[in-house]
Amino acid sequence: MTQDWRDAWTLALDALEMDVAATEAMLADQHRLAEVPPSDPWRPPTEIGALPLELRPRADEILTRQLRAAEEIARRLVASRQQLAMNARIETGEAVKRPVYLDCAM
Repeated sequence: MTQDWRDAWTLALDALEMDVAATEAMLADQHRLAEVPPSDPWRPPTEIGALPLELRPRADEILTRQLRAAEEIARRLVASRQQLAMNARIETGEAVKRPVYLDCAM
């Protein structure tokens, strides 16, 4: 039973680690043309009991990576918004576009 419990937690951490690795890869621009990110978020298992103590360092490391990825996503969102605001203020040099017709009926 103890080995089954440890194996179940190992599988749960494997799934969580794959999710954070996918996020890190997207942030590293390795998946620029990727289709759609996974839509099935990871949920902590409820039927396998508490995390084994020997797996705690791995779980802590995954959490640290998740927090780093979340901070990077937030940083990039802010930078993207700033870039969009800056682009909106740039003049292109084109004349203001107005209708190009002359009403000669008058």
